[in-house]
Amino acid sequence: MNTWRNASLAVTAAAVLALTTACGQDKGTETPNGQAVGAVNPAQPGSGGYGDYGSGAGTAEQAAAKPAGQLAVWDSKELGKVVTDSAGFTLYRFDKDTASPPKSNCEGECAKTWPVVAAGGASAAPGIDPSLIGEVTRSDGTKQLTIGGWAMYRYAKDKKPGDAKGQGVGGTWFASAPDGKKAAGGAGGGSGSDYGDGGSDYGDGSGEQAGGEQADLAGLSVRKDPKLGEIIVDKNGMTVYRFKKDSAWPMKSACTGDCLKKWPVVAPVDKNDTEGIIKKGFVTFNRPDGNKQQSIDCWPIYTFSGDAKPGDTNGQGVGGTWYAVSPQGKLVGAPK
Repeated sequence: MNTWRNASLAVTAAAVLALTTACGQDKGTETPNGQAVGAVNPAQPGSGGYGDYGSGAGTAEQAAAKPAGQLAVWDSKELGKVVTDSAGFTLYRFDKDTASPPKSNCEGECAKTWPVVAAGGASAAPGIDPSLIGEVTRSDGTKQLTIGGWAMYRYAKDKKPGDAKGQGVGGTWFASAPDGKKAAGGAGGGSGSDYGDGGSDYGDGSGEQAGGEQADLAGLSVRKDPKLGEIIVDKNGMTVYRFKKDSAWPMKSACTGDCLKKWPVVAPVDKNDTEGIIKKGFVTFNRPDGNKQQSIDCWPIYTFSGDAKPGDTNGQGVGGTWYAVSPQGKLVGAPK
């Protein structure tokens, strides 16, 4: 019995030693204090407006959402069939929402840039199945239009009927097809695509022009930001962040619940699908919620929902706890 027990302890010790080697950190590794998310510095609204729907002043919750009225279908050369409201403005859907069950994850600053479409008074476009039209109750109790279960939005920078500047923004926003699916044009085909205007949809325009940068990127790679220097980006060119309240050993994430709505985890990436980043501690973190998260130097990594397009760095310094990540896995610009 003692022989078996000693052998078992030896195996366990070897496993711990291997993980320690993979995830060995400086002695000063910060341990989470249990706080789920740091205080968020509200970003400034975008400067664009869209038709008579407003300029983004005030949140969508503060101002009554406008109904769509009689829906119509626009046959775009670039995007295929696209749903518009009665005034001809393109309607969009958000990949971070869910359709089954319907749920909107765009609130606060997001809803300034992507005003919600009110559910009341909407009529299906001619020839479209009326059963696809529905509604979802938002967190503030208001009703938002859904098509095929997907919540519908307008885009603050669409200034006239027929504009589709929101197509492909951030790799998560797409014009809606008549059945609520993404318009056939994909991420980059929209006329007036908003990747290249150099401005931030949530902040002060600090994101650099990123048109085309996201094409053929590795799962994780390095981008040179004009303010921050070399930082890690994901396959869509979106800035990758670390949370100071996480720990690397033991590997633990302090971002849970509502925090994950603002800071989505970076899904596992094949080590061979990376360019220019440290490979030490490049392991998958099995989160308590059952999801898997990529880590760099054993630190869990995230993106920021407030970054609307490649080149945005609106998450930098939020709450004094969120920072972009260097190719070596270090916090960029964090106070010493």
